[in-house]
Amino acid sequence: MNTLKIEKLTVSVEGKIILKDFDLTINPGEIHVLMGPNGIGKSTLTKVIMGDSNYKIESGSIYYNDKLINNMSVDERSRLGIFLGMQLPIEIEGVTNADFLRSARSVREKENFKLFEFIKELDKNIEKLQMKSDMIHRGINQGFSGGERKKNEILQMYILKPTFVMLDEIDSGLDVDSLKLVGNSVMDYFKEYKSSMLIITHHDKLLDYIKPTYIHIIQDGKIVKTGDYTLAKQIEKTGFENINIKKNNLTSACNIRGNINHE
Repeated sequence: MNTLKIEKLTVSVEGKIILKDFDLTINPGEIHVLMGPNGIGKSTLTKVIMGDSNYKIESGSIYYNDKLINNMSVDERSRLGIFLGMQLPIEIEGVTNADFLRSARSVREKENFKLFEFIKELDKNIEKLQMKSDMIHRGINQGFSGGERKKNEILQMYILKPTFVMLDEIDSGLDVDSLKLVGNSVMDYFKEYKSSMLIITHHDKLLDYIKPTYIHIIQDGKIVKTGDYTLAKQIEKTGFENINIKKNNLTSACNIRGNINHE
């Protein structure tokens, strides 16, 4: 199914309301892109979906495949198929990328885990993402550049095979070539594994490679305008302040058909 449904979600951080009565449904085979100025709740949304304990749900519900996940732990949500590619991936010494990915994959597959197949798949995706072969044997993100850390998040996505993918500014820190590589790799994953996705970005360049179903603008803790790919182009030209939010039909994001075949 791969359906995420958020109903009337209000979230606070350290007593401050960040999201208020937030509604969003992401259906199977859809890519939703969330845009808006800094500090208005985009990253907050991904973290509360993933179960970060620093964010408090004051009211409302988050469902994944009809299961209420409000009180589930991070690992329980991960096992359901939810994945977050972080905006600022952290460095962890003492645990290599290979050990981390092998452990995570074996926990999911249990008796079906096959080490040789895992190694073959790991090597294939390292080559696909044009990562240095020795990176997999370093501590997680240890000594990685910003762009290398983002590629490492995509590598984790490919190995863990989530059904619902969230990517928080996966394009930040990438040069032109890496942006194309990462964008195309994300789109390849979407097509191959029939996942659903929520992507946060500030720029329309990523969307030259990742084809969104819907673009949403968030303001004052909720979605205020929904459109297709052309909305991102409009934001790039005029900025958020000059977008007319009064024309939006807020009753349902799914009433707007996105252009998923744009060039």
